[in-house]
Amino acid sequence: MSPLTGFPHRADQPGPVPEQRSAWLEKCELCGTPVASRHGHLVDTGRRGLVCACRACFLLFIESRRGDPRYRAVPERYLWDPDRPVTGLDWAGLGIPAGFAFFLRRGTGVAAFHPGPAGASESLVTLDLWTELSAGHPLLAAAEPEVEAILFHDAGCGTDCYLVPIDVCYRLVGTVRRYWTGPDGGPRVRERVGELFQEIRDRVRPLPEA
Repeated sequence: MSPLTGFPHRADQPGPVPEQRSAWLEKCELCGTPVASRHGHLVDTGRRGLVCACRACFLLFIESRRGDPRYRAVPERYLWDPDRPVTGLDWAGLGIPAGFAFFLRRGTGVAAFHPGPAGASESLVTLDLWTELSAGHPLLAAAEPEVEAILFHDAGCGTDCYLVPIDVCYRLVGTVRRYWTGPDGGPRVRERVGELFQEIRDRVRPLPEA
């Protein structure tokens, strides 16, 4: 596995992470309009990074047929599937040596990302395995390529699985990088990661029926 240089924030700007940027005024990276601390993001598919966007620019790219196809608006939905939970066996089959990881569809492939002290390490998931998992868990297939991710979390008594906006995963990677100490991350990173997962749990809604 190799580090993903695009995390956190933009591919050509390895830092600082979004929560560190609040000390100065942020601007839309397309038109220069000042934006609030909480604002929309676009995925720059060419550089594989995030772009801060004002509301007008964000709305322009909600439909991929509009504007520059290089940019795609990051949706704001958080979903889980309480009727078809992912089991511990599913997690073990993914072969990720961590308590959490996220999965992103790009083109015809699926990449797995494991946040660590140096950023996010990337590995490819075999399409057969992902197709098999998706057959039993429709939530996995519901994620939009490039802009939404499937986030797995080994909660000890089971495996949590969420569909989240990709910018949440950037926050997760930035949090791990910022607070990691010692060989295992230390209590501070576990506390911060736990807070982020609690925020996700507070926002998720059940997956709508097809």
